[in-house]
Amino acid sequence: MNQINQTLIIIVITCIISYLAWQNRNIMERLIFWSPAIKKGQVERFVTHGFIHADGMHLLFNMFTFYFFGAVIEAFYRQYLAGAGFVVFYLGAIVVAMLPSYIKHQNNPRYMSLGASGAVSAVLFAFILLFPWELIYIFGAIPVPAILFAVAYVWYSIKAHHANNDNINHSAHLYGGLFGIVMTIVVEPRVINHFFNQLMNPSWL
Repeated sequence: MNQINQTLIIIVITCIISYLAWQNRNIMERLIFWSPAIKKGQVERFVTHGFIHADGMHLLFNMFTFYFFGAVIEAFYRQYLAGAGFVVFYLGAIVVAMLPSYIKHQNNPRYMSLGASGAVSAVLFAFILLFPWELIYIFGAIPVPAILFAVAYVWYSIKAHHANNDNINHSAHLYGGLFGIVMTIVVEPRVINHFFNQLMNPSWL
């Protein structure tokens, strides 16, 4: 029997909820990450914010990236929690990626955040951990070895986070990526040796 494509299901659910939120401002406001509401008990916002996006390009970029790397990480995590490992991993990444932002902005009623970027970063960095020399195509056209992309991505995210001159939650990208690496090592410690063996033996040599 064919297994259900969990990556595709997550994409479909995310697209539907994002679309509904664009059509109804009340839905957007009820699902978005907003610290005052969370402090009042609406802790589900730690998860729900990951299923809404600011606009079509925001949604497309996240789901495009998730689609190309999700299937590989889904296959890896399916062996855990009776097949639900990938879903738990994805939802956990949404939550963990936002914890530092919550701690920093818990008393700031003007701070809000949305999008699946933290979870997508977790999937991406888990992929890089498993396949450090695999080519990642930036904008679907520019090939870059995954490990070099990871270094550049972290450098840029740290720089942009400190600059704080845009509306992007770079902190969620960083902590999502860290979650992806740490959790993958926790569930399968042999990944560490695999990573360094791959790193020392590039496929193109």
